[in-house]
Amino acid sequence: MLRGMATSIFYADDLEAAKDWYAEFFGIEPYYHVPGGYYEFRIGDYQHEFGLVNRAYAPAGARNAPGGAIVHWHVDDLRATVDRLLELGATSYDPITPRGDSGFVTASVVDPFGNVLGLMSNPHYLEILGMTGPARPAPADPAGGHRAG
Repeated sequence: MLRGMATSIFYADDLEAAKDWYAEFFGIEPYYHVPGGYYEFRIGDYQHEFGLVNRAYAPAGARNAPGGAIVHWHVDDLRATVDRLLELGATSYDPITPRGDSGFVTASVVDPFGNVLGLMSNPHYLEILGMTGPARPAPADPAGGHRAG
């Protein structure tokens, strides 16, 4: 059974450029790094892992074009977030679109590295956050590896 999103992985031919681009967008530096292959950020209320992987390590046959499943990240201001991503060089993939009349609104962009980033205004996310509260960041591992919180 799926219990929760653990790590979202995005591939990039230019890993350093991808790291810099997402660091600019997130406003933080990655907390974990494997030289030449991987960067990881912890983002959002639940400190979800957002990983960037050198495309050389992508599975055989992986597409180098946008598509497939899209993870939608809740944002407080969908328009401002889309606008910021477009300013940073992303392109529109799916415009801001209301999904029914219950406050669910989605959009997605393609980052400069060919990955689709889904965004969403999601009342259900806020309801769950109100019941659980945000996660506390895990303490840093002095050896530079992952550490459970």
